[in-house]
Amino acid sequence: MNNALSKKILVLGIDGMDPRFSSKLLEEGEMPNLRKLVQCGAKRNDLAMLGAHPTITPPMWTTLSTGAYPSTHGITCFNRQSKDYLDGIEYNFNSADSLAEPLWNVLAESGKKTLVWHWPGASWPPTSDNPNLFVIDGTQPGVVNSAARVDSEFIFMADAKIDQVTYRPLAANDTNIPCVVNDLDVFKTTLDTNLGNRRKVLLSFEEGEGVVSIMPFDLVLSPIKPASGWLNAPEGAKEFTLLYSGGLIRRVGLILKNTNGIYDHVALYRSKKEIEPIVVLENNVFTQDIIDEAIKNDTHYTTNRNMRLLEIDEDGNHLKIWVSPAMDITNDVLWHPKRLFKIITENIGYPQPFSFLGGSDKVLINDCTGANWTASANWTAASLNYLIEHENIDVIFSHFHNIDLQGHMIVKYLKDKGLPTAKLSEGEYLELFKNVYRQADDYIGKFLHLLDKGWTILLISDHGQVCPEHEHHMLGDPTGVNVRVLEELGYTVIKRDENGNELHEIDWEKTKAIAVRANHIYINLKGRDKYGIVEPEDKYQVEEELMTALYGYHDKKTGQRVIALALRNKDALILGLSGPECGDIIYFTAEGYTMDHGDCLTTTEGYAFTCVKPIFVGAGEGLKKSFTTERVIREVDITPTIAVLAGVRMPAQCEGAPIYQILDTVF
Repeated sequence: MNNALSKKILVLGIDGMDPRFSSKLLEEGEMPNLRKLVQCGAKRNDLAMLGAHPTITPPMWTTLSTGAYPSTHGITCFNRQSKDYLDGIEYNFNSADSLAEPLWNVLAESGKKTLVWHWPGASWPPTSDNPNLFVIDGTQPGVVNSAARVDSEFIFMADAKIDQVTYRPLAANDTNIPCVVNDLDVFKTTLDTNLGNRRKVLLSFEEGEGVVSIMPFDLVLSPIKPASGWLNAPEGAKEFTLLYSGGLIRRVGLILKNTNGIYDHVALYRSKKEIEPIVVLENNVFTQDIIDEAIKNDTHYTTNRNMRLLEIDEDGNHLKIWVSPAMDITNDVLWHPKRLFKIITENIGYPQPFSFLGGSDKVLINDCTGANWTASANWTAASLNYLIEHENIDVIFSHFHNIDLQGHMIVKYLKDKGLPTAKLSEGEYLELFKNVYRQADDYIGKFLHLLDKGWTILLISDHGQVCPEHEHHMLGDPTGVNVRVLEELGYTVIKRDENGNELHEIDWEKTKAIAVRANHIYINLKGRDKYGIVEPEDKYQVEEELMTALYGYHDKKTGQRVIALALRNKDALILGLSGPECGDIIYFTAEGYTMDHGDCLTTTEGYAFTCVKPIFVGAGEGLKKSFTTERVIREVDITPTIAVLAGVRMPAQCEGAPIYQILDTVF
């Protein structure tokens, strides 16, 4: 082992954090904790790194921990390509799929206690049995302990005008209930939770990642009646019934008056015979860690949930409650070693549930999803600081997902493009987006005290999120087959029924190529693919014709090109995205026509000071203070820089170089 420049290192990963937007907020005085880190640390003027490709979560976090490009480590999109079907995809959060050695294994084997906290890039299951390595989750990008979720998020509405108690799955997408989704089959396909081999043909933006904007959620309805048959209902109380787990669990509630005779809070009970309520909900107060039950696959679980009483009429005839997903409070499956689960739950509290509601509803975004992410930030920071203090951790690789997930609901609306799902003004969306970054700044602030204790902090992200100037062209969605552009160009053909209606099926007898996942186009090759029709000797010419067609594809409103770059697999090696896990053609959408990230080059910028580049700021032991470098910092450089700081060898497949310019030493 070499001489370490720092004995304690915290990698503070915040998914989706945009250096351009962050810099704008710094100028406006909106991110004081980031400013403290920047002022004492080392960085570029623009706070940016040059990201690798594709600009998507699992590949980039794998690159950040191995120092290897996706061509080398083999994680080339959010999903993997199925080996059985060209239109099939497979879940991609498995460490066994990575071909590159992660730095945390090197650190642990060098005697350093190393914690990998919810790192969504080839971290779970652990790939080293060294006792110095602690790994918690990483099986998805959302929240810690994802396997513990046993019941869904929903909106509950009770009203005196409602006739009966009803549980309606995936029935609404707006808090102005009842706003009912008609095409439930689409959403059942889009929200498929099967993590195995999936076959998905996307015919519209809303069937892919765009569903986030109108994410449907379960809706529970209940009548409100005068309280009857209760053991201790006060005079004038009114009652309702709340359902969990698709209606398998019933809870009864009382709508209660304050001392002025105004109905302003509710109490939930297991039954009318109970004296003590499960919880009392005050109007518009976020209530955390409500212990109750859920049923999943005929198994009963003790769970924690969060709730918020969103509305309550003064006369007690109407109320609305947001209810978070339920988490099994005993599930330690994704904790290694498992004793850490007990340590955290006993000393900090239960892992927080994952909230994904919002769309274009300001109440859901701010008061429910946003508040839930604040609870998650507080729990995460408290957990990490506790383990630092009590487990003598030397190095932490941590990941927090608040910006990326909330940003998916907001960022494309920062410019008014006349989208039918946009319900707010540009200014309102901008304020919502700023709130997400203020939340991230508060999270950063919970670790700055470590600088005074000799720690080195590296603030990084995998990518930013961009607001495109124009509408997306249904090319580059990572969740399935992108039909429309290649259909228009004549390379993909969709089957139709006897009435001419489109089916979610590829007509393989007429299809020469498909775009599947982000950035990847596959030729339907005879002898390689199950339904191949293109002769191997014709593959080169078909690729040439297709790439020419892509470059000639223009937006009908602006007349501008939609594709920035298209390369053969072998040529895409220059961008670190080629090899057997990639398509025959790798493409990137042009600036202005992207999704918010994933399908575009890492240099892409957008409206409202957004960009796709990831952020980088380093401060603490081993780094120059208040220093700015002109060097281009690449994502592959993070791993070797940490290795030098820690005084350990580089991982075997590392392709980056230490950021010598910011190190407080001479080489």
